Amino acid sequence: MAAENSTVLTINGGSSSIKFAIYEMAENPMSILEAKINRIGQGNPEFIVTYNRSNEKNSIPFRASNFHEAAGFLIEWLERQSGFNMVKCIGHRMVHGLKHTHAEIISDDLLSDLKKISAYDPDHLPAEIEIVQLFRNRHPDIVQVACFDTAFHTTMPRVAKILPIPRRFDNAGVQRYGFHGISYTYLMEALATAVGSEAANERVILAHLGSGASLAAVKEGKSIDTSMGFTPAGGVVMGTRSGDIDPGVAWYMMHSEKMTAGQFNQVINHQTGLLGISETTSDMQDLLKHESADIKAAEALAVFCYTIKKWIGAFTAALGGLDILVFSGGIGENAPVIRSRICEGMQYAGIILDEGLNQKNAPLISTGASNMQVRVIPTNEELMIAKSTMRLYNGEEKIKPQS
Repeated sequence: MAAENSTVLTINGGSSSIKFAIYEMAENPMSILEAKINRIGQGNPEFIVTYNRSNEKNSIPFRASNFHEAAGFLIEWLERQSGFNMVKCIGHRMVHGLKHTHAEIISDDLLSDLKKISAYDPDHLPAEIEIVQLFRNRHPDIVQVACFDTAFHTTMPRVAKILPIPRRFDNAGVQRYGFHGISYTYLMEALATAVGSEAANERVILAHLGSGASLAAVKEGKSIDTSMGFTPAGGVVMGTRSGDIDPGVAWYMMHSEKMTAGQFNQVINHQTGLLGISETTSDMQDLLKHESADIKAAEALAVFCYTIKKWIGAFTAALGGLDILVFSGGIGENAPVIRSRICEGMQYAGIILDEGLNQKNAPLISTGASNMQVRVIPTNEELMIAKSTMRLYNGEEKIKPQS
């Protein structure tokens, strides 16, 4: 077991941002600090730290023109903190993990496997791998753990994973994997606490709605389907990601504007979705503020709600009915009007909202007349990473991070 006052560092890295937190290593871990670095590579990076014990929030100026420089600054900043020597392990969110079903201590072999699939998600995996390597070089004695976003969905049946493309691609690993798994794992634990483990094992749809958005169909506690597919760009309309599009549209876009594969990936991940439709913003609150005067903003909101409604209907069919619908993520937790629009007209599925409770973001927002429950559960991916990392570290303390 870890020594008293030991801590765990959690890191969630992407191409333009890094979120991290430090938690006590305890049965019920509390976060000591939470921080995020935003707008990496955009000329005006932002580093905000919140110290939870004192409720102090600081904005720290720094310069970083790319992810490597930002990650280096982060490590140097952490090293200067008085409690850094108490960090015994680091938990990393890894967006892609292929068929890995649980968190794993990062070894040379695992890192090599992740490098081989970095092209699966060029917006996340290369950055996540780089920050692991930076910590390994500077602090090789700290155990590092990979928590895979895809792990939750490894229970999906084959019919939900296979893509209708030539088998050689399937043999190379091109299939539907699903993401937001760390969030979904946390939500299922929180749901079991709220309604009991028996009810949580019924037919559940989890809707993680934020700048990245997806839904998962869960039956008997296991994922049977999810909206995202081979990459996090698939599924429902998102902030700057397209979600599912006709393959012919992809060909047309690349052909008509002579795009390279890299340019197309940039468009699909950073210029489409709510931003692409509205042509102004991907921010939900901004769109809601301007929808009455801006038809493009109104259409962006309408498409977002419509596609999510369709996925709920599809997953209700896949589950053979629906017992619990959970809203989470920044939009799912904090935008009552969006929840209301998504659920409008779904009485046929037993979904009837209590608008008074919905406006308050109450934990239970369905009426007594509803045949099923609609719940709002704030997600906490960092806490889930911390718990998974601590469980592994405490059970295999003698295992070193290098293989």
